[in-house]
Amino acid sequence: MALKLTSLAVVACALVAGSAVAQTAPQTRRGNETLKKYCTGDYLTYCGDLAPSDPAVDKCFGANWAKLNENCRRAIDAYEKTTAGKKG
Repeated sequence: MALKLTSLAVVACALVAGSAVAQTAPQTRRGNETLKKYCTGDYLTYCGDLAPSDPAVDKCFGANWAKLNENCRRAIDAYEKTTAGKKG
C-alpha cells in the first residue's frame, strides 16, 4: 500500500504549538484536528525523535503503519481522501 503521509507532521506541530493554539485553529498547514486527536500518541511512541517538519515523520508513520492505533490509521485514510482532490 503506497502511503502518502505528508500530513502527519501536524501531530507534532500540535505538541509544539500548545493546546490553546490548537483549539483555535481547526485546520493547520499540514493536517487537521482529527489527525492530532488520534495520532499524537503514535507520533510520540514511534516518531517522537523526529522534528515536526521533518519529511522523515511521514516515512516513520509508513514504516510503523501496522503498529498505529486503528483510529489513527482511519484518520490518516480519511484525511488523504479529502485532500486527494485538492492536490495537483
